[in-house]
Amino acid sequence: MKSCRNTLVAAAATTALTAGLLLTQAGTGNAAPAAADSVPSAITTVSSGWSIPWGLSWLPDGSALISERDSFKLFKLTQSGTKTQVGTVPNVVTTSGEGGLMGLAVSPNWNTDHYVYIMHTASDGNRIARMTYDGSSLSGYKAIVTGIKKNKYHNGGRLKFGPDGYLYATTGDAQTSSNAQDKNSLNGKILRMTTDGKAAPGNPFGTLVYSLGHRNPQGLTWDAQGRLWEAELGNSQYDELNLIEAGKNYGWPTCEGSCSTSGMTNPKRQWSVGEASPSGVTYADGALYMAALRGERLWRIPVDGTSAGTPKAYYTSSYGRLRTVETVPGKSTLWLSTTNADNNGGEPDGADKVFQVELK
Repeated sequence: MKSCRNTLVAAAATTALTAGLLLTQAGTGNAAPAAADSVPSAITTVSSGWSIPWGLSWLPDGSALISERDSFKLFKLTQSGTKTQVGTVPNVVTTSGEGGLMGLAVSPNWNTDHYVYIMHTASDGNRIARMTYDGSSLSGYKAIVTGIKKNKYHNGGRLKFGPDGYLYATTGDAQTSSNAQDKNSLNGKILRMTTDGKAAPGNPFGTLVYSLGHRNPQGLTWDAQGRLWEAELGNSQYDELNLIEAGKNYGWPTCEGSCSTSGMTNPKRQWSVGEASPSGVTYADGALYMAALRGERLWRIPVDGTSAGTPKAYYTSSYGRLRTVETVPGKSTLWLSTTNADNNGGEPDGADKVFQVELK
């Protein structure tokens, strides 16, 4: 267990030092010292009474901040299950579909700057904002990226800090598939930025765009070697798990799933949309865990270098639509949340839960 943790931390630190930065573990949610070849075992309820919990990011004390998409509220949830509302994010609007208050990322330097980054829908489109959370309340709203088109569906919305210290965001094509291939559009992309919302050094096109050709990506995570993996909702045929590299084109709308078109990068794994429709993804001890909405299951996908092995499903149809999965820092544990109270789930407000999954 100690060896696994040291390997992951060392990999992250090496990448960070290359960028001239040394990070804490706050906000990454990918440090899990699980036993070798561990798999999900016991699952218990941490907290209930939620209404479409969407983003989840860890604070240094081991508690999590969690956003509710349609209420625009932000909560703190301790590992013992104590839930406290810390504020409501201003300037958020719903799209009566998949927009609203989506991803969030605690600053890796939260102990000194107290920043929390939020992706949400506003009146003029989707945006990324920064707020201050001082441990008790939320304040100081500042938009750092605007101009991301919105629509009822396909808003993307995941935010995470990478091991390089930069902030990554997933954006959907806003139901206009041509946006994904337009390098001048922020839609249908993975974005990489500084903490002020500027293009990160080394970005392939000198803009915020890090990769293109995405339809509706909602999952981001890094493995122990610092490789970036992404989960993406397909249209009618295939959902995708992609290994993301700077400047690569992942095909949409020319390709859905694997294809032979020149210049397009194929997924490492694909699923029929009925089996997956993935949202969150996280990494723990040699495997990726991908939460499936329509598929109502948690997928475990072993990874070896740049290869993704045979996926295996857990909890199929047991808990409904699974939105977000994150590794609890320093533990052989995942947190897994549902969004059964959304339009597709059809359950009433308060029907959603946050679960804890033990890896053994």
